[in-house]
Amino acid sequence: MAEEVIDLGEYGEAFRTDPHPVYAELRALGAVHRVRPPGSDAGYATWLVVGHEEARAALADPRLAKDGRRIGVTFHDEQLIGRHLLGSDPPEHTRLRGLVSRAFTMRRVERLRPRIQEITDDLLDAMLPHGRADLVRSLAYPLPITVICELLGVPEMDRTEFRKLSTEAVAPTSPESLYDAMLRLGEYLAELIEDKRCAGPSDDLLGDLIRTTAEDGDRLSAAELRGMAFILLIAGHETTVNLITNAVHALLTHPDQLAALRADMSLIDGAVEEALRYEGPVENATFRYAAEPVEIAGRTIAEGDPVMICLSAADRDDSRYPAPDRFDIRRDPRGHLAFGHGIHFCLGAPLARLEARTAIGTLLDRAPDLALDGPAGEWLPGMLIRGVRSLPVRW
Repeated sequence: MAEEVIDLGEYGEAFRTDPHPVYAELRALGAVHRVRPPGSDAGYATWLVVGHEEARAALADPRLAKDGRRIGVTFHDEQLIGRHLLGSDPPEHTRLRGLVSRAFTMRRVERLRPRIQEITDDLLDAMLPHGRADLVRSLAYPLPITVICELLGVPEMDRTEFRKLSTEAVAPTSPESLYDAMLRLGEYLAELIEDKRCAGPSDDLLGDLIRTTAEDGDRLSAAELRGMAFILLIAGHETTVNLITNAVHALLTHPDQLAALRADMSLIDGAVEEALRYEGPVENATFRYAAEPVEIAGRTIAEGDPVMICLSAADRDDSRYPAPDRFDIRRDPRGHLAFGHGIHFCLGAPLARLEARTAIGTLLDRAPDLALDGPAGEWLPGMLIRGVRSLPVRW
């Protein structure tokens, strides 16, 4: 008997704007469903995991492969960019993560604290005299893109074009535009790495990655360097843009929580964690594939089937979080899955948290009358990134 396929496209624009009621409906029916994402071909279906316990287990299940070669598939990003952490499994993943962890350390992140504060202050110096702004354009985007580009050593002149390609890669408007963005990103990163090799030693992260060598002499290949730069650049700013934007949006639409935070700024860490749980920047983890038959919540996933693990749905599971649709900065949100879980837990989580705390705390301190200045812009397309294109604010 064929599995029922739920066509998420039938929910229309409402699903893109606010998918949480749909995920709640699905959770009430079961933790795992076969679905057709909006815009997919009529014959396409994927499994969608929406329960918290099941999602947490699936994120750490080695039978759910990230490396498409285990089911005989090679993806465009690997062909155009190179092998990277999000498309690999142990032992390759263990090797790649070990090499990048040598260069991208907690100490390195902590050293960025003064520079992150400086960039934030400079952006607010430029923004605040105007009395109103698009928060995405004026703060939430330029802060993380500046930080990650400085960290990696990307020239300032390239950042506007890079942002366009990056956004298209994570929230594509069409399959053709996705392919073109990945092709151009691959070409750009190859040139950037070659320029750094020719220029000699530098103290940025990409320069360190070029030079990084394990005890046994292992190093990243040219394709692996492209893949690593791709993941660090994309994940290093796209998620943080939307973390900052979604957190400020949640605070401005929940005035009691905003007032509580203003009255006690020691709650800033809790506010960031609750924003991650309530409206995290990654709606669904990148695809996994059943390397063998896998049973989740009584449903048998056949070998080769794609699996999406819905972080947004898991983090609003009422079996894990009471009143999950309430934004509550005093809540204990520990265990949320906004940064994933297991060996693919986000390498840049400490940097994202630091940037969000700095941006939001400084913004609230310097703009005591901050308020929305109209509705938020449209939500990004697709089911990967959760965020709005613009957020008009005044003060």
